[in-house]
Amino acid sequence: MSAVDAGGASAQKGVLPQVYIDETPEWPDGTSTSSAPLTPVQWRIWWLACAGKFFEGMVVFMTGIALPLMAKEFSLSSLGHGLVSSAVLFGILIGATALGGLSDSYGRRRMFIIEMILFLVFLVALTISHSFPVVLLALFGLGLALGCDYPTAHLVISESTPSRERGKLVLGAFSFQAVGALLGTGLAYLILSWFPSLEAWRWMYAAAILPAFAVLLGRFFIPESPTWLLEKGRKSDAEHALSWLLRREPQYPKRIVLADIPSSSDKPGAAGQPDEGAESGEEAGFKELIRDKQARRALILASVPWFLQDLGTYGIGIFTPVILATALGHEKVHATSTADLLHNDLLAAKGAAMIDVLLIVGIIFAILLTDRVGRIKLQVAGFVGCAAGLFIASMGNHVSESLHVPLIFAGFMLFNFMTNMGPNAQTYLIAGEVFPTRYRGVGAGLAASIAKVGAVTTAFLFPVLLVLIGTDALLYGLMATSLIGAVVTWRFQIETTGKSLAEL
Repeated sequence: MSAVDAGGASAQKGVLPQVYIDETPEWPDGTSTSSAPLTPVQWRIWWLACAGKFFEGMVVFMTGIALPLMAKEFSLSSLGHGLVSSAVLFGILIGATALGGLSDSYGRRRMFIIEMILFLVFLVALTISHSFPVVLLALFGLGLALGCDYPTAHLVISESTPSRERGKLVLGAFSFQAVGALLGTGLAYLILSWFPSLEAWRWMYAAAILPAFAVLLGRFFIPESPTWLLEKGRKSDAEHALSWLLRREPQYPKRIVLADIPSSSDKPGAAGQPDEGAESGEEAGFKELIRDKQARRALILASVPWFLQDLGTYGIGIFTPVILATALGHEKVHATSTADLLHNDLLAAKGAAMIDVLLIVGIIFAILLTDRVGRIKLQVAGFVGCAAGLFIASMGNHVSESLHVPLIFAGFMLFNFMTNMGPNAQTYLIAGEVFPTRYRGVGAGLAASIAKVGAVTTAFLFPVLLVLIGTDALLYGLMATSLIGAVVTWRFQIETTGKSLAEL
């Protein structure tokens, strides 16, 4: 819709917030333009959402580097390895629904701030802890905060940016997960080089404290989602928030008039303060997801492929350093001293950083293609490509020694590229688009939690399964789950490309 359409006659009777956000200017002869520049506040929201995904990639993938040092310090068994690897992911599993779903009742902005406070508290606790139970608790707490960020970061972007730009902006923010993984791995390598001791893992996590504090401060200076406010019946607050969001020079629109819509605010306590006996937005969302046929279809599409994708992505991501250290053939097989352990960890970090570059390349392709090719096609192609990459990597153990390492590298690199171009990016994007505003946080959070069941399962069992059944069997199993993910995506597809959230 053009600026004239939304800002003129239609504004007299009121429109939805997305109409103002989507409107574009016209040339004097009436020719419309395809887009309008984002306002400074829209960019601020986007960058603050990017930070959450950056910290997730940094913490989760850095754990793969820190794990051998923690294992040495606390004398961990294979069970202890699994607990450390899965603690953050288990926290994400709980946080995505338990905290992320609260954004439907208490607001996107409020939960956006609370999650970063939690992240900071547990990050500090982790760096100063000298007890293994406290380490596990702190890692779980970090996961709670990051889990809340899964739906919340998506919603603060998608409900404040133009529909035509939504896909690339959400995935652009999501790409910082890969940036965090790469820089986190690189930072871990530098810290190991500068401080070659068992205490190095604490400095790895401590490096994120000051950046996280800066992000927390920034999140106090953004408006609440106008779409959420209007859904709650808070029309005047929604108009004020939309004016703040669209503040530009010269100012346009000069006056915002939103429509009166039937909303959850018609019920007692819907503005985020439930009355006694009233049903909270989160409870209502869960019930509607179960009762409504279309909602169940959306939940299957949003959660099952994501679950299958996380089996591979987190398993491979966390244990890439360990697998590569062995594959490269230069590690000290029996690390009897701290020096040997640090040597192996440096080697693993270097190899993982090389492969993690393909995560960024893959997400760049996702950003460029998602609004052109479509979410569903990219997700299906990505799943098939992941299976191909895993197959190539598995062949590394069945060829001559000269091809052993090249095939493993090629397979992992193809996997990382295809997963970030396809399912790793598209599952996150789809989950925040296919549910209505009134329970979008609950739906997206529940999908993320179901997905993280796969991540936790893989992270916890990988150390044990690597010993029991070997690398080949694991890779073949992940190949199968990737192909199943492609089938489920195609069977339950709901294409969201180019559609406004109101339309969806």
